[in-house]
Amino acid sequence: MDKEDKRRYFIIGSVYLEVVTPLFQQKLEGSYKGLKFRCLKDFLDNKAVLHTLFHLRQRYTRCCTDKANCTNQRALPLNHHQWKKLYVENPGPGIHNCFCKYTAKSVKPEDLDVSLCGLLLYNCCSLGHLDEEAVNILRRNKNDYLSHNTTCGIIKDEYDSLMDELKSKILQLDQTKEDELIRIQNRPLDDSLCNKYMTTLLNIHEVLEKIDTNTTQILSIVHTNNIKLQEFFQHLATQSFKDKTVKLGNNYSHPIKPYILGQSIFTLHQQTDLKSVVIGGDWRGGIAGIVMMDDGRLVMGLPYQNRLLICKTDESQVDIINVLGSPWCVTAVSNSTVAVTLWKRDCIEMFDINNKLKVNSISVPGMRCFGISSIDNKLVVGGECRIFIIDHQTGEVVQTIQTNFSPNRLHGSGERIYYCDIDSYNNNNLYWYSYTNGAHHIISLPSTPRRMTTLQDGSLYLLCRDGSIQHVSSDGKQYKQVNTIAKSPSDVNIHYNLTQRKLVIRQTAGLVKVFNEKFN
Repeated sequence: MDKEDKRRYFIIGSVYLEVVTPLFQQKLEGSYKGLKFRCLKDFLDNKAVLHTLFHLRQRYTRCCTDKANCTNQRALPLNHHQWKKLYVENPGPGIHNCFCKYTAKSVKPEDLDVSLCGLLLYNCCSLGHLDEEAVNILRRNKNDYLSHNTTCGIIKDEYDSLMDELKSKILQLDQTKEDELIRIQNRPLDDSLCNKYMTTLLNIHEVLEKIDTNTTQILSIVHTNNIKLQEFFQHLATQSFKDKTVKLGNNYSHPIKPYILGQSIFTLHQQTDLKSVVIGGDWRGGIAGIVMMDDGRLVMGLPYQNRLLICKTDESQVDIINVLGSPWCVTAVSNSTVAVTLWKRDCIEMFDINNKLKVNSISVPGMRCFGISSIDNKLVVGGECRIFIIDHQTGEVVQTIQTNFSPNRLHGSGERIYYCDIDSYNNNNLYWYSYTNGAHHIISLPSTPRRMTTLQDGSLYLLCRDGSIQHVSSDGKQYKQVNTIAKSPSDVNIHYNLTQRKLVIRQTAGLVKVFNEKFN
């Protein structure tokens, strides 16, 4: 496979993940709302929908009700992983295998990948003939060219006809996507993003399910298919393998090798002066908060411009979202959604960065704007001598944790919430609250901690007031200064993205440094 084959694969993969996926998600949402269903869960719980999907997963089964609509599929297009994504079995032993045993989970369209969205659209939604044909062809081509493509390449003869068909069917569904398709076609190859897209597009869920019983056999399958899949599984270890080992407890060891405190982990990849990508060059006040999304985009709060700035680290794909207020701190909620605190406002605003829309506003009386994070799919913010845990789907404060001071910076990681007090100049303590025992713990550092982020092995990098980075162990008991990244008092933000395996450090003047993680 040559580089151009890989670039062609990258373009087709980008079309599916950046255009087709959100398009299918929007079509799905529009379809069930058009049928007066309040949310996707209500649609999935509809008897006809549930029964249809049940028989796309189960063969040779007669249900206790609606027997006239029971079917027997030769192929089962809904795999086990997808079924578990949508439904949970009701409590109790049950007397037979029937769709009545299941209840839909509280999923949203943006939680579903392109394959599952396409399956729901084609089998459960009322589409016009041309739209139905477009959805079916887009699903078929994804399966034919991406789902089982372990070479990460597409030859020119296949690419030309494939791209023409993709354009035609996408524009059948949405005429406004033409400019976006042209932009993607003209982009250069981004190797790291291409490798990430490959891990997303391959259908490996059924293989992963077998890890519970035969890890050796699965690794053998990986080896015999293609050496690139070994690299893929190493990358995936921080995601699916990590989930598996957490669920399996001590039966399997964690696949991530713990770092030695203070060791050299990152190498400088690039430096970008973000002042050049701000519209009109207006840099008043600079950036307050920054986060890297799983696709590599940076999202930053510009509080003195009342805007969110979105761009790639190479200053491309620049977007702006106007905000009614001054965005201060930012955290990622999903692949396309961020939650933002506002200066001197007791609320959290959530934005869809793909569609540049505000999707939710959550009032939290007594909260402070100086920090926001997440833990266990909940948002975490600080208040007056307390920490609030918020369900961002309902807007409810589900837990309030009392503290001895008002936390400024905070960070959720695993079963812990780390927090610090930067108002007190001489307070060099890092505090953390444990969900395991409900207790607060302290570790003293050489300088006041200002920002923190979790690395892939569970240890932390703390950016301190004196510009040093302290590497804190995953148990929160030890630390060592990192001397392989230059100490700079002008560094004010630090953030690690597990999917990209990149560390981002921002300075006060708008200079952003991006570091690549070495192999672990």
